[in-house]
Amino acid sequence: QVQLVESGGGLVQAGGSLRLSCAASGSIFSINRMGWYRQAPGNQRELVATITSGGSTNYADSVKGRFTISRDNAKNTVYLQMNSLKFEDTAVYYCKAIIATGGGTSTFQYWGQGTQVTVSS
Repeated sequence: QVQLVESGGGLVQAGGSLRLSCAASGSIFSINRMGWYRQAPGNQRELVATITSGGSTNYADSVKGRFTISRDNAKNTVYLQMNSLKFEDTAVYYCKAIIATGGGTSTFQYWGQGTQVTVSS
């Protein structure tokens, strides 16, 4: 069994910063791509940023230059540093990871439970 547990969400004023963390635990052989997604009320879930096991990153245009994704492979953890937050960044943020379990022959997609980020204008 694999779990992803997010932390770091909260309420912040526009222009402020938050750092999200997502730790994977359980029967993990290896972790491939990890990423952050978000969903605002009435909207579809959208990609925020992803990072490969080798450190290659990809960002949504709306967060480029403001958000930074990183990971600590030794801790099976991915981070999202969010700076210059805007009201429109308000959403539930979800962590996703592509994880090989057992002997590494099976790969599955896992989601965290989500953490609320609220930016006041």
